[in-house]
Amino acid sequence: MRLIGWVTVAVFCSVCGQCYSQNRIEIIIREVKDTTGMIRVGLFADAKTFLKKPIQGRIVKSTGGQQVVVFDSVPSGTFAVSVIHDSNRNGKLDTNFMGVPKEGIGFSNDVMGSFGPPAFDKAKFVVSSSVTLTIRMRYL
Repeated sequence: MRLIGWVTVAVFCSVCGQCYSQNRIEIIIREVKDTTGMIRVGLFADAKTFLKKPIQGRIVKSTGGQQVVVFDSVPSGTFAVSVIHDSNRNGKLDTNFMGVPKEGIGFSNDVMGSFGPPAFDKAKFVVSSSVTLTIRMRYL
């Protein structure tokens, strides 16, 4: 019985693959323009879902200046982060008639796209232990 119990635990841990691979991502968001609205942060796992469907998301009240947002229980892997300063609290990024953001934006690796958002490959980073990222908000 004792051996069967340990075998079960070993099989479960090898199958779940996340027993010891949970990490923390701390995101320091700099240069938040003001205290209006909310800061929306999305954590994305691949290029296909980037900026469409985050695997985790956080929404916090804007305090202006610098803010910290944390994602706990993140498995090891490759990810990208996007940040939106949703000033008017409507739950989306507002743009002008040409598609240029009217609200603050930021991405992991502090990358920006030329004509639109950056590609996942430019914003991606590897998580194999807990990490701290710094993202500067940009207001266009």
